[in-house]
Order: sequence, then C-alpha cells, then structure tokens
Amino acid sequence: MAERIAKPASLDPVWESIKSAAREAEAGEPLIGGLVHSSVLHHETFERALSYRLAMKLSSDEMSAQILREIVEDAHVNDPSIGAAARADLVAVYERDPACHSLLQPLLFFKGFQAVQAYRVGHWLWKQGRRDIAYFIQARVSEVFGIDIHPNAQIGQGLMIDHAHSIVIGETAIVGNNVSMLHSVTLGGTGKEDDDRHPKIGDGVLIGAGAKVLGNITVGNCSRIAAGSVVLEEVPACKTVAGVPARIVGEAGCDQPALSMDQILNDVMGVGDG
Repeated sequence: MAERIAKPASLDPVWESIKSAAREAEAGEPLIGGLVHSSVLHHETFERALSYRLAMKLSSDEMSAQILREIVEDAHVNDPSIGAAARADLVAVYERDPACHSLLQPLLFFKGFQAVQAYRVGHWLWKQGRRDIAYFIQARVSEVFGIDIHPNAQIGQGLMIDHAHSIVIGETAIVGNNVSMLHSVTLGGTGKEDDDRHPKIGDGVLIGAGAKVLGNITVGNCSRIAAGSVVLEEVPACKTVAGVPARIVGEAGCDQPALSMDQILNDVMGVGDG
C-alpha cells in the first residue's frame, strides 16, 4: 500500500470548495449521497479522493479497484506535481466550461478531466519504466472514456477538454499550459515518420472541435485552430487558422484564446466578408 498521502499543512481552497459542493449535493439529492460520501467526504485530501474516483472508474475484472487505487496513490505520493496539475485542470474546467457549476462536477462526472488525470498517472509510470502498467491505464482510459492519450505524451497544467469524446494525443505530442480543446481533436502523426512525429502545442492555444493537427509541427502560443481544420504546417503565435488544409485567416482575436473560448471567426480577415 502506498504511504498515506499527507494532509496539507495549509488550507487547500480547491479541496475545501469540492467538499462544500459535495455537502450541498448530498443534502439536495439524498439518492446521490452514497456516491458523494464515498468519492469525496470520506477522504482527507483531494489526492485521496481523486485516487479513489479514478480507481472506481478504471477497475475491471483484469485489475481491481484496490490495486489501481494503490497505484494512483503511489504516483501522488512520489510526485506532488500530479496533484498540482490536477487542481489546475479542475479550475480550468470550472472557469472555461459554461456547463460546469462547481469544482465537484468534473471530479465526479466529467470524463475529460478524469481521463487527463489518469493519463498523468500513466505518464508518471512511463517515466518510472513501468510501461506495461502505463499501457494498461491508457487502454482502460480509451475503453471507459473514449479518449486515447499515449503515456509518453507531455501535457502541461490547466488543460480543459470540453465534451472530450474521441480525443487522440500521440506518443511524442507536447501540449503546453492552459490549453483548451473540444471533442474529436487529434494530435497525430502523418504515418510517414518514426521517432518524434507528433505536434507541439504552445501555451494558451484553443483547438476547436474535430480539428486534426498532424506531424511534428509547432502551434505557436495563444493561437486558435478553427473547428474541423486539418493543420499540416507550422502555426505562428497569436494567429487563427482554419480550413482543409488550414491556412492563416487572421489574428487570434484576443490575448488568451484558450481562456476566452471564443470560436467565432467573423472577427478575422477573410472570414465573414461577403
């Protein structure tokens, strides 16, 4: 069993907010009280609650919830940055997703958040050389959530994946901090290269639904990729690209596209003119 995850010495505002929302949910809907208590209120820390929730979602006849919980807790004990990244992801979902009304919701119900946290554990395992277990977690995340993130991919903090159906992030992909993407996004290879073959996404990038970014190309900081685009070439920082294949159609429209979540293109040159 992993060493007990220590209770933080200082106040954890994210965890306190989650517990407060859990108490309200338990009081407002008694039928969900068991889920709320076992997933949140029974635990001393956010890390322990997250470990329990991931274990319950990913367990199967092949690997029990108890074993998975020990694996996830071990990752959190040995690498506190996993918990810090999870908090940043949670806040990102709450701030950017209009369907999210409390910090409790992503922990309990949002598969994008849950899948990314499972990936973070798989990535830690991969770095420890425990690749078979990392692959097992990748497979279970794909089976349960419909999201395929290779454990060797590198993903920064503050990632928000809205809806999260059919997300694919390849082995050598890099995703920066404070990135937002919608469902059916692919960060893939071209099928022609080995080794470093996947995209490098900068900080603050917004990637619209169904967009495909293919090959070892860089998408610059604070850029915006329109829904349905196929990106095959480098994207400069602070630009908007759209189309198949994608081309630059204007500026990004704001300093932080991933935070504003503005996907309307009629404010960029060459789009909406008629």
